[in-house]
Amino acid sequence: MRRFFSFPNPVNDAAARTVAIGVVIMSLFTFFTGWTFLLVLLTYGFFARVLAGPKISPLGQFAVRIAGPRLKKWEKFVPGPPKRFAQAIGLSFMIAVDVVYFTSGFGAAKWILLPLAGAASLEGFLGYCLGCAVFAQLMKIGLIPESVCVECSNLPARFERLAREVSSAA
Repeated sequence: MRRFFSFPNPVNDAAARTVAIGVVIMSLFTFFTGWTFLLVLLTYGFFARVLAGPKISPLGQFAVRIAGPRLKKWEKFVPGPPKRFAQAIGLSFMIAVDVVYFTSGFGAAKWILLPLAGAASLEGFLGYCLGCAVFAQLMKIGLIPESVCVECSNLPARFERLAREVSSAA
C-alpha cells in the first residue's frame, strides 16, 4: 500500500512538462468555455498526482507512457519531491476554484484558473517549475528539512553531475 501512495523519484521532466501543458489546455478551455465539469477533472488530476504520482491520473499516465518518452529533447531526470510539492500547490489552487465556484459562481472562480495556467505554462513551455523554486526556497530557510530531498539540498553536487553528463554526451 505504501508503494501505491509513493511519488516517482526521479521524475522525467518531459512527462512533467506534458502534464503541465495538459493543465494549461484544460484550465484555459474551462476559463473560455465555462464548461465547469472540467473543474472536476482538474481537481481530480491534481489530487491523484499528489496522492500517488501518475498511477491513477489519466493525464499522468498519458504523460509517462505516451508523450514523455517521445519528447527526447525535454528528457532529463529531476528530483520528485519538488514536483509533488508543485502538484500540491496546483491542488490548493483547484480547491480554491471549487470553493469559490460553489459559494460565488463560476464568474468569480474562473479567475483563479489564470495564475494556475500561468504557472503551468512556465513549466510546460519553458521548463521552469515555479513550485520547485518555492520548494527550494523553503528548504533554504529550513521549513522543509533536507531529508525530504537530499539531492535538492546538495545543489552544487547536482550541478557538477549534470555538467559531467553534458560533457560526456558531447
